[in-house]
Amino acid sequence: PAYPTEDVVDPTGAGDSFAGGFMGFTASEGASGAGAGGKALSYGTVVASFTVGKFGVHGLVGIGRADIDRRREEFRGIFAGC
Repeated sequence: PAYPTEDVVDPTGAGDSFAGGFMGFTASEGASGAGAGGKALSYGTVVASFTVGKFGVHGLVGIGRADIDRRREEFRGIFAGC
């Protein structure tokens, strides 16, 4: 499922951001072990949710790993069991 973003301003780049979040997690944490693929998918989803909130790359400017991890925890709470 997608992260429930309140205001979608510009969906341009959401797919690229998803791929970047997915691959970035996989590269930094590794893709082995049970649940690694699902965890990588959730990181991709969360990074894309930042992208669609503003025009161009401005949704990603100024965010860091802590912001991504915080939103991922919210995402996990909303979609527990996914």
